[in-house]
Amino acid sequence: MPSADPFSIRRFVFTTALPIVVSALLAALLVSGVLYWSSLRADDIAASRQESLMRLVISQLRDQIAHDQESATVWDDAVQNVREGDLKWIDANLGSWMHSYFGHDGAIVLDAADRPIYAFINDQVAPAGPTFDALSAQMKPLVGRMRSVMDSWDGTGPSDRSLSPSVADLAVVKGRPTVISVKPIVSDTGEIEQAPGTEHLHIALRYLDTTFLADLRESYLFEELRFAWALDTKAGEVAVPLRSVAGKTLGYLIWTPYRPGSAVMSFMAPVLAVLFLVTAAVLAFLINRLYRRSVSLKRREAEVEHLALRDTLTGLGNRLTFNAGLDDLLKKRAGRDNSKVAVLYLDLDRFKNVNDTLGHPTGDQLICQFAERLVRVTRSRDVIGRIGGDEFTVALADVDDQLVADVCQRIIEAVEQPFDIDGNHISVGVSIGVSLAPTHGSTRTDLLRKADIALYHAKSAGRGRYAVFGQDMDAIVQERRSIEQDFRRALDSEDQITVLFQPLFSAASGQITGVEALARWDHPTKGRITPSVFIPVAEDTGLIERLGEKVLTIACRAARGWGSLKVAVNVSVVELRNPNYCMKVANIIMATGINPRQLELEVTESTLADKNGTCEANIAALRDFGIRIALDDFGTGFSSLSRLKQLTVDSIKVDRSFVRGIGSSSGSDASIVQAIIDLAKATGLKTTAEGVETAEQEKHLQLAGCDDLQGFLMSEPVSEAAITELLSGKHERSTAQPVR
Repeated sequence: MPSADPFSIRRFVFTTALPIVVSALLAALLVSGVLYWSSLRADDIAASRQESLMRLVISQLRDQIAHDQESATVWDDAVQNVREGDLKWIDANLGSWMHSYFGHDGAIVLDAADRPIYAFINDQVAPAGPTFDALSAQMKPLVGRMRSVMDSWDGTGPSDRSLSPSVADLAVVKGRPTVISVKPIVSDTGEIEQAPGTEHLHIALRYLDTTFLADLRESYLFEELRFAWALDTKAGEVAVPLRSVAGKTLGYLIWTPYRPGSAVMSFMAPVLAVLFLVTAAVLAFLINRLYRRSVSLKRREAEVEHLALRDTLTGLGNRLTFNAGLDDLLKKRAGRDNSKVAVLYLDLDRFKNVNDTLGHPTGDQLICQFAERLVRVTRSRDVIGRIGGDEFTVALADVDDQLVADVCQRIIEAVEQPFDIDGNHISVGVSIGVSLAPTHGSTRTDLLRKADIALYHAKSAGRGRYAVFGQDMDAIVQERRSIEQDFRRALDSEDQITVLFQPLFSAASGQITGVEALARWDHPTKGRITPSVFIPVAEDTGLIERLGEKVLTIACRAARGWGSLKVAVNVSVVELRNPNYCMKVANIIMATGINPRQLELEVTESTLADKNGTCEANIAALRDFGIRIALDDFGTGFSSLSRLKQLTVDSIKVDRSFVRGIGSSSGSDASIVQAIIDLAKATGLKTTAEGVETAEQEKHLQLAGCDDLQGFLMSEPVSEAAITELLSGKHERSTAQPVR
């Protein structure tokens, strides 16, 4: 502190230092009191919430067990197999599977006369009669209640989450608290006739004193959770009773609730003590530094203000600075009728590939070098901003159409020169969208929106170019958004997305060898919308994964009725880049019950460009599971023999563009097709030619050694029923009725 006379020091102490010290002490006492009270309050709230959570879990337990049962009891296959007494099937689906998948501890199946035909208890199949007799005292009342319910059942579930009636209760079974749930085994389609009272019943048991407690401890973090027959809580423990439907208390779930307040206070008490001592020791020093810190604070405020207006990576203006600069240009232009302001919206092409393959530090350097080039090709009075990622904006004042075109071309040419970063020569491009004031609007929001729309069209037109906003662009974007919204609703509906099947025929014998599943969208007002319209929208918006899952599920369900017939389903590269895709396919196969070798997934050559290996890993895992892989549209991309061997696909499909040229005067397409077939034979792959429409094409492909043929000459895409008729011999290959 600067030297001063005693009076000045005394005045400073009483006017500044003492009030600060007293305020600090009062604040410390207040904070300590509030923390202590808050810790007690937090403990009470936490214990109350855990108790409420436990009551909720117990109240929903009976419904959860019944919901588990419905996965196998509401099923035509279950009705048929229990009628036939197929104990192996019953054990696999209604007994041991329930134990291994849901953790049920027991299962009993009763016939229409309530006689036991199957029992599973204590991790193994048990004699049905003795097992049921030993538990009949607890089970027979529930069975009787279920029979009464079924006498008046109208075929609908009692709630949105339940498909069939259920009767459940808590009881003591062999000295253990147990949930007993009774469900009827009924048809899921309604196609199997079941007279009231003739349904088989499925009884599920779940003990509440073993694995159930472990699940609760793991899922909800109930510390030291235990079951007790009597209310013998220790200090700090809470308990929730287990009661039957009749209100009888069977026992108690007891645990030590988590007390966050006490935990925090036990940790904070010594910390606070140290902090108070340190605060007292340095308080005089802080007072002495008060003036200097004030000066420093002013300086830092100026620095923060500067950083708030600049992009930290490139030093260019950020979104806030650009918006202010553009607003200023528009305000100055307002008084001059012949003056124009241009807004350029820039986006680097293929920048994501740089980040994915070379890493974000390289991507950051690329952004900085691009910013330097952008500054060099624009004027000092132009406003440049980086608004995020690889997106930049430029505002040009006092321009005409030719100047705007020149600036855009200079930017594109500047980016065409490779970027040299750490020895890597990186080539990217830039797409530019342009809007003009006052032609396309007079406000910043309107101009930026329309420049963004123009940028979208520049990218759609092939990237590496610029596009000036036109009114038709806005309509196209709105139409695309409308299609996206309608497509989301279509995926949620039950009838808009359908699947047709186009047969594949052996080139040698003419016999059907498989079908390809093709998605169709029947819009409620616009009619049939072609895949060329909705597939790109689905891929751009991420909806392709939902569509692919829906089509694959429908195709696998249909395949169950076609014996061993191969079913091919197209897979987007977006789906294959999902690390969980293989597991999703496996779940659908297990749910539908088809043989994995019956399924063939068709991937495109763009899969070969996946540099992080996710697509390749998924394909390898799918093939290990028994699923076949076909390379679709072969010859139209950039695949090489080495990459083809690396992916180890099972077959390739010759693109229709080559098949269409067979018989033309040049003969080049026929030679390409022959070369592809020879390549496939040399690598041990099957070949399928798609788009066969003439007898001449068919004859040539037969002579060339192609394995399978697909096209309108043989059959257009048809319904599932038409494929069934074709397989039964009711239709020849070329007379199957198409469903467009």
